[in-house]
Amino acid sequence: MRYATQVKSISHLKAKAAEVLRDLSERREPLVITQHGEAKAVLQDVASWDATQETLALLKLLALGQREVEAGEVSPIAQAVERIRARDP
Repeated sequence: MRYATQVKSISHLKAKAAEVLRDLSERREPLVITQHGEAKAVLQDVASWDATQETLALLKLLALGQREVEAGEVSPIAQAVERIRARDP
């Protein structure tokens, strides 16, 4: 596991929630929560979560663009610029 040092039990989370949240914000590393010795959840600070969501959105756009290229649904840049200029009054 990549974050082996960032593993805590659910009992630890319950007992020290405020401390755990403070540490998440300061370290900006995810925390794996275990229950009965098994990983059950991952906690992450909000700033890191937002950054992850932005990254995922960009990756989705890249994947969509790649699919359009593979399907031949693209046009030369000059043609695209021409269409845009034709729309602009």
